[in-house]
Amino acid sequence: MYKAYFILFLLLISCNEVPSSTTNNFKVGKYKTILEDSDITSFAVRNDSIQIETYDNKKDTFKIQWNNQFEYVLLKKNPKSRLDSTPFHVKITGIKKDSYSFKAFYKGSNFKQKGRAIKIN
Repeated sequence: MYKAYFILFLLLISCNEVPSSTTNNFKVGKYKTILEDSDITSFAVRNDSIQIETYDNKKDTFKIQWNNQFEYVLLKKNPKSRLDSTPFHVKITGIKKDSYSFKAFYKGSNFKQKGRAIKIN
């Protein structure tokens, strides 16, 4: 019985939680985003409520809303189509020192993306 308690104790103290400051470091700054399985790259500047993204010499401005430490929603500030009006959900799936991997999708769609955002400042 003591062995079971000892093993449980070891498991509890060996669990590492990602510090909130790690994910908070990604809420503001400049980023290079690379989509998985493609060579599409974009650049973004983000503050606590706005993200300005540049792709193919075009700029888009998004409102950003953080649902929790690992999920946020982008909504185009001036939508011109129905797709532009659709919320884009992003879930952080892994964190490294200066980057994070993510999965993303449009609400109500089967379209999914995977990629990596690298903090460049």
